[in-house]
Amino acid sequence: GIIKTALPDMSRENREQYQVVIQAKDMGGQMGGLSGTTTVNITLTDVNDNPPRFPQSSYQFSSPESAPPGTPLGRIKANDPDVGENAEIEYSISNGDGSDMFDIITDKDTQEGIITVKKHLDFENKVLYTLRVEATNTHPDPRFLQLGPFKDTALVKISVEDIDEPPVFSRPWYLIEVDEDAKEGSIIGQVVAQDPDVAKNAIKYSVDRHTDLDRIFNIYSGNGSLFLSKPLDREETPWHNITVIATEINNPKQSSQIPVFIRILDINDHAPEFANYYETFVCENAKAGQLIQTVSAIDKDQPPRGHKFFFELVPEFAVHPNFSVVDNKDNTAGIMTRRNGYSRSKTSTYLLPIIIFDNDYPIQSSTGTLTIRVCACDSRGNMQSCNAEALLLPAGLSTGALVAILLCIIILLVLVVLFTALKRQRKKEPLIISKDDVRDNIVTYNDEGGGEEDTQAFDIGTLRNPEAREESKMRRDVIPETIFQIRRTAPLWENIDVQDFIHRRLKENDLDPAAPPYDSLATYAYEGNDSIANSLSSLESLTTEGNQDYDYLSDWGPRFKKLADMYGGEDSDRD
Repeated sequence: GIIKTALPDMSRENREQYQVVIQAKDMGGQMGGLSGTTTVNITLTDVNDNPPRFPQSSYQFSSPESAPPGTPLGRIKANDPDVGENAEIEYSISNGDGSDMFDIITDKDTQEGIITVKKHLDFENKVLYTLRVEATNTHPDPRFLQLGPFKDTALVKISVEDIDEPPVFSRPWYLIEVDEDAKEGSIIGQVVAQDPDVAKNAIKYSVDRHTDLDRIFNIYSGNGSLFLSKPLDREETPWHNITVIATEINNPKQSSQIPVFIRILDINDHAPEFANYYETFVCENAKAGQLIQTVSAIDKDQPPRGHKFFFELVPEFAVHPNFSVVDNKDNTAGIMTRRNGYSRSKTSTYLLPIIIFDNDYPIQSSTGTLTIRVCACDSRGNMQSCNAEALLLPAGLSTGALVAILLCIIILLVLVVLFTALKRQRKKEPLIISKDDVRDNIVTYNDEGGGEEDTQAFDIGTLRNPEAREESKMRRDVIPETIFQIRRTAPLWENIDVQDFIHRRLKENDLDPAAPPYDSLATYAYEGNDSIANSLSSLESLTTEGNQDYDYLSDWGPRFKKLADMYGGEDSDRD
């Protein structure tokens, strides 16, 4: 059996599935024959017989003017009842004033058209764009082309939203040229920026101080005019690269920067000078017209046509009897001898002043002095000997070096002397000022009166304490500057051995259990017979009674006046 369509132009979109019951009979379908039935499911396959259709004729989108290229603005979709590849759609912008500013791409998964930003937008230039978007089947069926175009179009309107933008400069960068002799406060150039927004906010200008640490340049905040705050020096800095900032007054967050390159133009403000310090020699047997030195010059300026120097002697030595200057016309000059033979004994050194000119405007000049030494030379002109300083120069010892060496030697000698003096001072025995260290005072008198001031004859060794003895074991006896003879009235001790007496007393002190735990050195000396005033020693004074009368000292005369005042005052104090 053959199943055929009964109706033309069947539509899958209207009905896709059909069920057909088929009956088969034998005996040619006559009565009494047997039959059987079956069900046949028929599915209509799709063909691309439907064009895409937009559900609406126009669409509306908006975009901020700050949106970067590639930013998606929205999606549109054309419906196609077909399925599979028959439903694939390609979107494009057919025409419109925004075809250069926007683009549309197709999402293969959803069959949607995505509208994106193609170029930077500017609200101030244009606020509304219109696009004609076209949707077309990717795989059209030639059998159905007569049914009409398989595409559809829609109108898309895109409005641009205004965004507060930073100021925009009139140029991407600025180049300013200024003469290096420009005065402080003079205007050297101007930068211009404006607010691109409709509001046209006011702008103020400033210099980024990180790019102008020396604060050489400044700018008027109102109009962007640059002016000098300090003098310029092309030889020190020929170029200055600074950054100017433009900021909206109403919205300081909106600012922009621009580089400004400042070139300093050279003026002839430096005089030429010798390229090196020249010091040459002339042989005693030199001949006239002999070249002894070639000099050259340098100039810190850079004239546009290059350097050109001229050399000549100063007017006072325009006709020098010994030397002449020959300008080589190539920015060098030769020093020539003008006579035969030079005497070192008469003149050992010549100072030759030379003037150097340039050819720029204004003309600058300077005077350099060439030192010429007279030396003894061999027959071939090789120097053999000059004065003392010249002989030292080849060895690398200049006058400054010799002075430095002498100063070092003097400083070294001073340090040695100071070290020796300090070392000797440290060896001196420490002075003892504690009252506990005083053991005894032996005072020698040989004059009537003033004896209490004669205290230079005692031995400082008797005042040593144990600690001081540990530090210095050597005994040092102090010898009085003036030795007075002791007056003796009677030789009571002449028959006694003083040495035996001292040893006996030392032995008694050593065996004394009440003696101090350290050795004591006691000095004994004969003081003569008893006087009317008894002993004047400190030991004797301690044994006397406190009410002893010393009025008799006033009768001894003017020499004992001080002693009488001392002891007489104590009596009056006790009274």
